[in-house]
Amino acid sequence: MKILPKQPSTKGPAEMFTGDVWVDVIAKGEEPSRMRVNVVRFAPGAHTAWHSHAVGQTLHVTEGLGLVQSRGGEVTEIRPGDTIYTPPGEWHWHGAAPRHFMTHVAMREGPGEGEESTWGDHVTDGEYPSR
Repeated sequence: MKILPKQPSTKGPAEMFTGDVWVDVIAKGEEPSRMRVNVVRFAPGAHTAWHSHAVGQTLHVTEGLGLVQSRGGEVTEIRPGDTIYTPPGEWHWHGAAPRHFMTHVAMREGPGEGEESTWGDHVTDGEYPSR
């Protein structure tokens, strides 16, 4: 058994996020494990760019009010206690609602080979609801 010290929070990079986002790594998938777990905190209106995951992703909302959308789907509100599963290869974005903070636990598995996540364009003002 090993108790890992808490690492400093890191700011989400501008090429992957719009607005202020902070990430705390819980598990980084050291071999033989491929499980990655992060706590992600979004300021009001902050959100990811469009992206997909090779092996899918599960989000569990712990605080606030958020939004999530799969490409071609409706924007959906997410709240504490909601768990969202995005299947492998499905393009999506997620983040805080315009006037609310939102925190979720993001869980994903790294693939045996290849890219874990593919990042695309930023969500446009027309795609992100500002109301």
